Amino acid sequence: MVATLTKRLGEHMGKSIKLTAASKYKKNFQAGYPLVTEESVQRLPKGIEEGTIIELVDENNRFIGKGYYGRQNKGRGWVLTHNQQEAFDETFFVKKFKKALERREALFNDPDTTAFRVFNGEGDGIGGITIDYYDGYYVISWYSEGIYAFKNIAVKAFMKTADVKGLYEKKRFAVKGTYIEDDDFVAGDRASFPLIVKENGIHYPIYLNEGAMVGVFLDQRDVRKTIRDKYAEGKRVLNTFSYTGAFSAAAALGGALKTTSVDLANRSKSKTIEMFSVNGIDYEAQDIIVEDVFNYFKYAVRKKLKFDMVILDPPSFARSKKHTFSARKDYPELLEQAIQITGKNGIIVASSNCSTFNMKKFNEFIKKAFSQTGDRYKILEEFTLPEDFRTIKEFKEGNYLKVAFIQKL
Repeated sequence: MVATLTKRLGEHMGKSIKLTAASKYKKNFQAGYPLVTEESVQRLPKGIEEGTIIELVDENNRFIGKGYYGRQNKGRGWVLTHNQQEAFDETFFVKKFKKALERREALFNDPDTTAFRVFNGEGDGIGGITIDYYDGYYVISWYSEGIYAFKNIAVKAFMKTADVKGLYEKKRFAVKGTYIEDDDFVAGDRASFPLIVKENGIHYPIYLNEGAMVGVFLDQRDVRKTIRDKYAEGKRVLNTFSYTGAFSAAAALGGALKTTSVDLANRSKSKTIEMFSVNGIDYEAQDIIVEDVFNYFKYAVRKKLKFDMVILDPPSFARSKKHTFSARKDYPELLEQAIQITGKNGIIVASSNCSTFNMKKFNEFIKKAFSQTGDRYKILEEFTLPEDFRTIKEFKEGNYLKVAFIQKL
């Protein structure tokens, strides 16, 4: 199926169409805004093929930029160049990849960190594609059928540019941008799993061929280091939506008295046990609970439990049997519940990767939650994406991560 898809998409790669920028978006495009949406162009022809080259012009037919058509959650394609003569060939991809790898040179030279992002979509010049590094192995994520149409030349260019032990891929262009289940191996040698990588000296067991997620979210690197180095010592830590327990391991290594990890997914328990084990932490001394976080909060309030640190990193959208959670609507209420079980002078690490609101709005959520509980607070520090998750000023929504270390006074 995938081979047929690649062939079918590849056939349309040479096609091109002209699209006229809508007047109110024209200046944005001229200033370097890269995302093409339905509203940003005057008319999107029906039946436009994925991977079609887009030539963006103004109302007087003057060239603005060139890119490709690809439907994804964020929009309908990306502008990749403002040079009309530039072709999206192997040379184009080699140039972009080479520059991106050079920008990460300090990370490649850090012996304590062997997992990070090496190519971050529009931040590195090609919207719709990301590449992550795991100790010699790479994972390339495609966010639309449009960019997947370029797979063959992109893979060839990357294998030429980087020193690749093995290459895996994630196709994230099913309905609503979800992952397409498949054998994700692409080229080179297959890795043995778990692949143990390091991040600031913390070990993470990684699985590159077990679904959409590999075992750790690389965008939280600075946050995990900060928890370990500055805040965890002597604390009773609650890690909610804990996934594989990466925050819990960071806290335990930072001297936490005890960690409690809560996640609804059954696999979270074995994954968290493995996370503790590869870091030499006695997992039996920690609490690992498979439970709906919202139910756990009710239980903790009922039992009058108090924690010195609560880590709150929910998905942007989640649905369980009893709850539907949308970060944009429900984050203040979730934070209220966390406040109730945080002790005096305790720390709440509030995080969201939802790209539909910014840090200013996130601070409003925090203010609203504390005003509801009547507690006072102080924001100690804030984080956005780390340096390897490169963003550009022309596309502010690309810097989606918002993290605040909040002290409950």
